[in-house]
Amino acid sequence: AFAAGFIVRPFGAIVFGRVGDIVGRKYTFLVTILIMGLSTFIVGLLPNAATIGIAAPIILIGLRLLQGLALGGEYGGAATYVAEHAPMGKRGYYTSFIQTTATLGLFLSLLVILFVTAYVNNNFAGSACAGTVCTAIAAPYPALTDPALAGKVFTTAFQNWGWRIPFLVSVVLLGISVWIRLRLNESPVFQKMKDEGKSSKAPLTEAFADWSNAKIVILALVGGVMGQGVVWYTGQFYALFFMQSILKVDAFTANLLIAWSLLLGTGFFVVFGALSDKIGRKPIILAGCLIAALTFFPIFKSITSNANPSLEKAIETVKVEVVADKALCGDLFNPVGTRVFTAPCDTARSYLAQQSVKYTTSYGAAGSGVKVVVNGKDVPYTAAASNPQVLAAVQAAGYPKVGDAQIVKMQHPFDIFRAQPAAVIGLLFILVIFVTMVYGPIAAMLVELFPTRIRYTSMSLPYHIGNGWFGGLLPATSFAIVASTGDIYAGLWYPIIFASITAVVGFFFLPETKDVDITK
Repeated sequence: AFAAGFIVRPFGAIVFGRVGDIVGRKYTFLVTILIMGLSTFIVGLLPNAATIGIAAPIILIGLRLLQGLALGGEYGGAATYVAEHAPMGKRGYYTSFIQTTATLGLFLSLLVILFVTAYVNNNFAGSACAGTVCTAIAAPYPALTDPALAGKVFTTAFQNWGWRIPFLVSVVLLGISVWIRLRLNESPVFQKMKDEGKSSKAPLTEAFADWSNAKIVILALVGGVMGQGVVWYTGQFYALFFMQSILKVDAFTANLLIAWSLLLGTGFFVVFGALSDKIGRKPIILAGCLIAALTFFPIFKSITSNANPSLEKAIETVKVEVVADKALCGDLFNPVGTRVFTAPCDTARSYLAQQSVKYTTSYGAAGSGVKVVVNGKDVPYTAAASNPQVLAAVQAAGYPKVGDAQIVKMQHPFDIFRAQPAAVIGLLFILVIFVTMVYGPIAAMLVELFPTRIRYTSMSLPYHIGNGWFGGLLPATSFAIVASTGDIYAGLWYPIIFASITAVVGFFFLPETKDVDITK
């Protein structure tokens, strides 16, 4: 469901990009915010599978597709609209404020989740759901209002029904957004072109069928947005995934660590956006890609040593091996998280990866089955979802348990003044700086690469392929690489390779755009 929204983004760019180049910037992203906002609100109302069966996940994925389609048109409209209003020499500065919104959105969402989770679980644990609002939300689920079950149910009240609150409250933001956008004027650059009868009648054909423009679209993707997308998603989303799923940092602490790094780093979007007006978009974006590619390994290893030193020591000292008939071992590529592994070799490796255990794979004789060897000792293995014997063996050898005392933990937001959280936040802050370098100037660069008549269409597609596909699928794809190799850092090769390609292609082929006249 999560991946569906990313996959469909480029199609939204094509659909709404065409509308934006024909009808106008203002009305197109008025439509996109309505689709996005209503889809989000309806998620909060969606009954679960116990109530409407398979229709629940089908509708959920349908809503995610609508969100992705809307975002495909939303970004191009916003970037184009702001850039076409900005004075010459300040487009990087003006559009950098758009770039802050993605990070601010993540930051605010983390705060909302932390607040709602704490409030709902603290106020409804051990008691029946009470109050008009609570009763209305919980109405489809009789068990939630049964006092006999309340103590059990409301220890996870957020998971049961509290998660709906942010979706429902989002309708207020939708109303504010629509009100603001209704009051905006059309882009003066677009309006002048339309008044002169010079607007495109077939923007898709002009943008992608004409090689002179299509090659710029490809260069924008490979030499700019592809690297920007993977650096951005590594620095914010994969870092969060890495801490929670691999380093076993509890969700509250991981969210706080990321939130602090975002709070400290967000202002640098504007810094690098403004700097790009002076020295150019290209050197800042490509430098961010290159520095990130060169430093991801040492930074993530330092995050491990500070956030979970027990795991770092276990990786260095404990030898775990999966021995299996080669015919029983397939690939573990699972970019959208939908595959179910059944072969014993694959289930063993997938299970060890989920436990953050570093392992190697050796191939035994044909028909030999599968065994897990921990420091030279065979451990009985069964192809099941949980393997207590394997888990006990690796923990006895030195791998930490969930909740290990050495794992970084924050009790409240101001625990940052302790050495361990401060060190992790410092490292995450560096990753955010890379994000601001590549993302701060990108909107201005994309706007400047294309002519006004097909700008909305042309810039939207490479942006959403780079961020929606290369970036959006990064966490799941990187974890698939981790599971396949048995190395918790191997997933970093994904962003490193694509960021490096962008640095090279962009350096040799991508033009500098900061002094381009975008009124043509």
